[in-house]
Amino acid sequence: MKRLSMTPVSLLFGALLLAGSSLAPVQARDIDCKLRFNLSGWSVFYKTASGTGTISCSNGQSMTVRIRTKGGGLSFGKSTIENGVGEFSAVNNISELLGSYVSAEAHAGAVKSSKAQVVTKGEVSLALAGTGKGWDLGVAFGKFEISR
Repeated sequence: MKRLSMTPVSLLFGALLLAGSSLAPVQARDIDCKLRFNLSGWSVFYKTASGTGTISCSNGQSMTVRIRTKGGGLSFGKSTIENGVGEFSAVNNISELLGSYVSAEAHAGAVKSSKAQVVTKGEVSLALAGTGKGWDLGVAFGKFEISR
């Protein structure tokens, strides 16, 4: 049986190779994603709405999502947003976009209304815009939730 002899240099080189292979590369937030959605809801002091959408990203990833909003404030109305669009801040992975965002809004509209809003979740923000039908008036605070 032959005995392997290891020099200090070869031990150091081997340790560096092992350490280097276990490090995950640091990823820059470089994936841009957009949301296309439809949403409808109502409010009488408590505001709620739900809908569906599709998130599409610059790296080819996409997913169908459900959207729910809940909140309270001084708010009255009923509205529908069709073909709304949203633009997310850059992320590492599409899965970072799921979850609850904090929202605050002021809204007013009659018959045909439009809406713009920014919601945030940690380092991720989402700018929303859309036009729709209905009537609404008020100020509301709450959450905007995106799930599968």
